Amino acid sequence: MTTLVKRDVTIRPLEHGDLAVADRICRLAFGTFLRVPEPELFFGDTAYVRTRYEASNTVALAAVIDDEVVGSNFVTRWGDVAFFGPLSVRVDLWDGGIATALMRATMDVFSQWKTKHAALFTWVDSAKHHGLYQKFGFYPTFLTAVMSKDVSATNTVAWTTLSEAGDLTDECRAESDTVYPGLDLSGEIDSLTKQQLGDVVVTRGGFAVCHVGVGTEAGRGACFVKFAAVRPCAAGSFTELLDGIEAYAARAGAERVVAGVNMGRLEAYRILIDRGFRTDLTGVAMQQDGDVAYNRPDRYVIDDWR
Repeated sequence: MTTLVKRDVTIRPLEHGDLAVADRICRLAFGTFLRVPEPELFFGDTAYVRTRYEASNTVALAAVIDDEVVGSNFVTRWGDVAFFGPLSVRVDLWDGGIATALMRATMDVFSQWKTKHAALFTWVDSAKHHGLYQKFGFYPTFLTAVMSKDVSATNTVAWTTLSEAGDLTDECRAESDTVYPGLDLSGEIDSLTKQQLGDVVVTRGGFAVCHVGVGTEAGRGACFVKFAAVRPCAAGSFTELLDGIEAYAARAGAERVVAGVNMGRLEAYRILIDRGFRTDLTGVAMQQDGDVAYNRPDRYVIDDWR
């Protein structure tokens, strides 16, 4: 798939040989935007570029000028729901139309997938980012809190993992479909399993896709809940799932649990606060045509679309 989108700029699939360059561009771009002292070290020992490139449910796009990678984006599919990011462009080429070119190709991917709901996570206070994404029909809806707490597993809730219980993908798909028809984490679960990024925690009423440790989206000492859900209106099942996640994190040697929640899911957000989670970062969900999808008070879901 090679599409000429403007003079001298081409969007093509990211290739394995591009990963080191794409990773460096991504770290520098985010670190520079946030004005951290050593931007090339941003993200630390977490891995977004490699893990998403390797994921079967993700399309990795590269922006190329004169055969040199100058930006990238990652488009992730959860059944009929999809999101993108991190989108990054080489710092010295900002405001040159490369991000727009990547977005055009991203929208083509959504179209090919016949995506029912598309979204992204971005900075609350960046009019520049909001303006870019609004050109493609994405509008700010709810704040998203990326939260964490220290692990202190003392519960006795019954829980297991995919690696112990065998293939429970169909059961997980049935659970997510009650949250939003067509929401399907099968690809995400397959990616996590094949890359050995962590495990899927399963309780009586829900499941959680968890990354753990260095080289994942969690990073050293952390268990990152990429997605977790129970059936709508099942607050009790949600607290049990949180217990199971924390117990798994403790067993895996993680010191803290990281979980992002859209504040449109108000009850889930309140429960996380009650359980000792505190906000480390606040972003905003931008959703196509402003559709709230499953960001509703009665949906007990963890994800942040970063």
